[in-house]
Amino acid sequence: MDWQTLATRLFGAAHGVTRDGHLLRGSVEFDGRPLTVIGTTDHAPIGVQLALAQARVVLDTMAQHPGRALLLLIDTQGQQLRRRDELLGINRAMAHLGMCIDLARRRGHRVLGLVYDQALSGGFITSGLIADACDALPEAEIRVMRLPAMARVTKLPEALLAQLSESNPVFAPGVGNYVAMGGVRQLWRGDLADALREALAHAPTEDRRAQDGAARGGRRMAASVAQQVLDAP
Repeated sequence: MDWQTLATRLFGAAHGVTRDGHLLRGSVEFDGRPLTVIGTTDHAPIGVQLALAQARVVLDTMAQHPGRALLLLIDTQGQQLRRRDELLGINRAMAHLGMCIDLARRRGHRVLGLVYDQALSGGFITSGLIADACDALPEAEIRVMRLPAMARVTKLPEALLAQLSESNPVFAPGVGNYVAMGGVRQLWRGDLADALREALAHAPTEDRRAQDGAARGGRRMAASVAQQVLDAP
């Protein structure tokens, strides 16, 4: 789904979300309350400039509209793979974006992520995965690493990883697998405005991804191992 159709289905034809290059932003009215929208489009590569632009919107919302909810619309191919961005410190720019989102949550802003098209790699980690809850459209594409790259990193044969991906969501791309692992809370179907309304009202403010992954069978050990660490003397 393109961002214009999504914004219209969520907020009506006069939604107020605008595009500046790969950046989406706007102040909208939803159920009579203001909401800040931040996002990316066209499978945006997240470089230094785009990460800092998104962070600026988050900081301005905290300064000018304390407590206002934020909706992150996610469509990214991951971090910008360019020497210029590496030299400028893309890791620090993306960390800055993530810390701004985390600070907004700590200051009482409701922060929701919605993967409406594609979410890959670090561009997803520093946005939707830091929100109070990250949801997705059923047709979205989500993955952190392709199997060939995973094979190079883990030194395991790609054929073995492909076999493991058939039964273990940790090794497999796809929005359904991220729901099973708890990284995506739920899929938005039907009336998208109703789905946003439900998310604003009921999405958890604490991190429940490990518990959700255990309950759904996608990550069976993460929650129990984390609890053992917490309980250790």
